[in-house]
Amino acid sequence: GGGGGKGAVLPRLLGGGRRNASAGGSGLAEGVAKNERVCKMGNCGTREDSAVVVTHAQVQQLHMFPLPVKNTPSEKKHNRSFSDLSDTSTPLNIEDSRNISLYTNLIAFTLFELETITKSFRSDYILGEGGFGTVYKGYIDENVRVGLKSLPVAVKVLNKDGHQGHREWLTEVNFLGQLRHSNLVKLIGYCCEDDHRLLVYEFMFRGSLENHLFRKTAAPLSWATRMMIALGAAKGLAFLHDADRPVIYRDFKTSNILLDSDYTTKLSDFGLAKVGPQGDETHVSTRVMGTYGYAAPEYVMTGHLTARSDVYSFGVVLLEL
Repeated sequence: GGGGGKGAVLPRLLGGGRRNASAGGSGLAEGVAKNERVCKMGNCGTREDSAVVVTHAQVQQLHMFPLPVKNTPSEKKHNRSFSDLSDTSTPLNIEDSRNISLYTNLIAFTLFELETITKSFRSDYILGEGGFGTVYKGYIDENVRVGLKSLPVAVKVLNKDGHQGHREWLTEVNFLGQLRHSNLVKLIGYCCEDDHRLLVYEFMFRGSLENHLFRKTAAPLSWATRMMIALGAAKGLAFLHDADRPVIYRDFKTSNILLDSDYTTKLSDFGLAKVGPQGDETHVSTRVMGTYGYAAPEYVMTGHLTARSDVYSFGVVLLEL
C-alpha cells in the first residue's frame, strides 16, 4: 500500500511484481522448484484441489480491526460511513459473531429464506464448489421478505467438514461489511443459525475469470477485455492496500476474480484476508495460508506477510491472462 494516484495503479503493481519475482536472483521457476514447502500448499497436480491451509511455526490469533478507508473522488459513492467502527480503540474480534450486527447495510437472512430462494439447495442451482463449500444461485424479492429489491444472488454455504470454517466466514463478513468499492463483490447479507453459516452476494453473470481462461468450451477473451479485467483487478487490490489500515488479500487468483455482465472485475472470497502491518512494522507474521502457485515464495518460506505478497499473486494472474 502507499501513495500514488489511481491512474498509476497498474504500472506500480507491475513494477512491484517484477521486483518480487527477481528477488534472490535465482529466477521464479528455480526458486519454486527448490522450495519444498510450496507443494505443501496443495495438490501439485490439479487446479481444483489447490487451495489449502498450511500451518506455520508462528501461529497468531487472528483479529479483525475496523477499516477506515481513504476516499478518492471517483470512489466516494462506493463507500459508507463506518460511524463507531472507525474507533480504533475498540477492535472487532473476528471470532465474535455479535459484531456483524453492527453492519446495518447487510441483511440477516433466515435459513428458511435461503432454502426458499435456492429451492432447498437443489443440485441444478449449484454455481460452483470450493474449499469454503458450495455456491447456489437464487433470487430475492418481496415474496421472500417485504421490502426486498428483486435481485439475482449467489448463496455460499459453509462446508461443515471443510478446512475453511467459522473464522473465515466471520472474516469475510467483517471485511465486506465495511468495505465498498466498484471492484469488490458486494455482500448483500448472511445467515448464522445454529451451525449453519451462509453468505449472500450479488450475482455475477459471467462467473469467474478462471472459467473463461481454462474451460475448453469458453470463447477466447479479446486482448482489450483482458486488459480491462487486469486493470479492474489492480484497482480493487490497490483499494485494499491503500486503506488507512491496509488489507492484504492473501488469496488473489483467477477463481476469485468474478465478472459481471459487462466484464467488470469483482474481487471475491475474503475469508483469508488480513489487516496489514501498522506504524513502523514492515510485515505481519502469521500462519501461511493461500493457494499453491499464487502464494509468494518468500511468504511461504518465512510467514512474513506484506502487500507485496498480493503483488506477486497479481503477477501470476497477469501471466495467466
